[in-house]
Amino acid sequence: MAMRQTPLTCSGHTRPVVDLAFSGITPYGYFLISACKDGKPMLRQGDTGDWIGTFLGHKGAVWGATLNKDATKAATAAADFTAKVWDAVSGDELMTLAHKHIVKTVDFTQDSNYLLTGGQDKLLRIYDLNKPEAEPKEISGHTSGIKKALWCSEDKQILSADDKTVRLWDHATMTEVKSLNFNMSVSSMEYIPEGEILVITYGRSIAFHSAVSLDPIKSFEAPATINSASLHPEKEFLVAGGEDFKLYKYDYNSGEELESYKGHFGPIHCVRFSPDGELYASGSEDGTLRLWQTVVGKTYGLWKCVLPEEDSGELAKPKIGFPETTEEELEEIASENSDCIYPSAPDVKA
Repeated sequence: MAMRQTPLTCSGHTRPVVDLAFSGITPYGYFLISACKDGKPMLRQGDTGDWIGTFLGHKGAVWGATLNKDATKAATAAADFTAKVWDAVSGDELMTLAHKHIVKTVDFTQDSNYLLTGGQDKLLRIYDLNKPEAEPKEISGHTSGIKKALWCSEDKQILSADDKTVRLWDHATMTEVKSLNFNMSVSSMEYIPEGEILVITYGRSIAFHSAVSLDPIKSFEAPATINSASLHPEKEFLVAGGEDFKLYKYDYNSGEELESYKGHFGPIHCVRFSPDGELYASGSEDGTLRLWQTVVGKTYGLWKCVLPEEDSGELAKPKIGFPETTEEELEEIASENSDCIYPSAPDVKA
């Protein structure tokens, strides 16, 4: 009998979850950070979703969040006109980087020495984290607010996206190499170092381009408007989510839709595969994160495969997150309150 996908629900945020990112695999496993309009980014154990701590200090919605490769540092971008760098082990704030407008995106170099930021003032900024008092380098050229900015090609180049344009920049000369123009708003961008692949979503389209040349590789059309997509580390599958509350899984090579699941009670804003490819995480308007198995029925993390004669061939249904919120409570709240207010995690540092 076919196994049924049972996502792990991570509650705690009180507003829509708009961004998430995984660390690399460390000796302690891997970790997950989430950005939320409640202004309180959260750190979790990546394979279970267990809450570790909340980074306190922003005074506005947090639009972007990331971890460095070994999960020792975190960075966040917020509507309070700042980006912040945090010690991801202790939860302490290390520095606040003042901007002139809302900050939407942050990204560390591989050595964690530099931080790239972008936001509503249309400028890319590069901060030397070893010299926090120094003025950042600035790159101009975008004509609207920057939604996403990422290091690529071993930090030699930068990819950035505004409303309808994706641009490739040379780090050394701080000049534009090439750009892509779209006829509708770009909703997300993901960079895959292995193979130098860029994943871009706009409208119902999921497009794959070379991160080196921006030349097109392939593209797929989804049944609904897509807000985010992620490519599996082995490039076997891709997952995408958007306005119809569903998560779609596709075969990367053929474009065939393999599975679709509805688990959230609001549009999906962000989706990302874990570094080992065993699961993917989604963040939604409903204020929750959910973790989904790439291969349904596999024993991994908090999932345990139960034999058919024991439980009708279905997976165990673990529920995680602190504090606990039942599925019925989530659905009731989401239907009654467009802001999706949920119980929040206690105000403690990671």
